[in-house]
Amino acid sequence: VQLQASVGGLVQAGGSLRLSCGASGRTFRNYGMGWFRQAPGKEREFVGAINRSGDSTNYAVSVKGRFTISRDNAKNMVYLQMNSLKPEDTAVYYCAADRTGWGSDPGEYDYWGQGTLVTVSS
Repeated sequence: VQLQASVGGLVQAGGSLRLSCGASGRTFRNYGMGWFRQAPGKEREFVGAINRSGDSTNYAVSVKGRFTISRDNAKNMVYLQMNSLKPEDTAVYYCAADRTGWGSDPGEYDYWGQGTLVTVSS
């Protein structure tokens, strides 16, 4: 599976941004999908994940209620809708695919997108 994330961008605090991630191949529906982020000088951290069918999601406490993950298996796409953005959300965001689950451990994921920078200004 090859993953390609959309371009991020610069947004003011309180604003919204939607990231998308497209996957190649016909087996996209067999993968749990996760979003992670890495801020400068920090370790990569879990943002949220969605199961194969798209009917269950899990989020980090820091983004719960503000971010929403969804997927469209017919289009091989997964999305991260980010609302009420804060300067501390500034990071490089990555989408990832997991053959066996949809957890919060980045080590469980098998394929990664290239990362896209999201900058939130105060």
